Amino acid sequence: MTTLKHRLGKGNRLLGGLLRMPSETLVETAGVAGLDFVVLDCEHGPADLVPLQQHVVAAQAHGLGVLVRVGAAEPALVLRVLDLGADGVIVPHVDTPEQARAAVAAAHYPPLGERGFATYSRAGRFGARGVEEHLARSAETTLVVPMLETPAACAAAAEILAVPGVDSVLVGPADLSVALGLIGGGAEPAVAQAIDDVAAAAAVAGKPMTSIVGTTEQARNAPPGPVVYNLAQVLLATFAGLAAARDPG
Repeated sequence: MTTLKHRLGKGNRLLGGLLRMPSETLVETAGVAGLDFVVLDCEHGPADLVPLQQHVVAAQAHGLGVLVRVGAAEPALVLRVLDLGADGVIVPHVDTPEQARAAVAAAHYPPLGERGFATYSRAGRFGARGVEEHLARSAETTLVVPMLETPAACAAAAEILAVPGVDSVLVGPADLSVALGLIGGGAEPAVAQAIDDVAAAAAVAGKPMTSIVGTTEQARNAPPGPVVYNLAQVLLATFAGLAAARDPG
């Protein structure tokens, strides 16, 4: 099996890109360029399900895995994006193990979770998969990645990572910085220290840590686990560099 979850479990260094809809062309470009997955951001971007399905289809046509960042405590959206065939969800603002268990419950079928069951969704191949096959495949492929975005969340990292069904964690440096009363994001020493502490907890738990970065240097220095390029940051820096080449004459 070569699903995103399988590759994650093998310890592969997976590279992805965070983008917002509508960005079908960026999705396809990411696939052509050789990235491993995309993160479709429905927290800070549109969450319309019809274009979301189109983006999922475009990604999978190019061999890309798909994670969707939903909003905080949105179990109905979790169900729908997984029914559309996404590999998993990134759930923001998870501060406690109880909230992590709620995220897992929304993403997984019983007995691990409480997700509503259907095989006639795109994930069930429109009914072509039987009940047993669909249950087994969903259990084997569904990824749940809580985001830790406050000091309390980072302090509880070990307990959150210990929740069955949590596959990885992602520290949100921007939110964490603001929660600490700082404005420097990941460049703040206190934020960097919190990220290091969460990475250490992930290593002890034997689970990968997902990192969000803006440069290839940051990607190379990230802890073991998937790396997500913030494509808005990457593109803005690229465009700014192009603009800087303006003829001064």
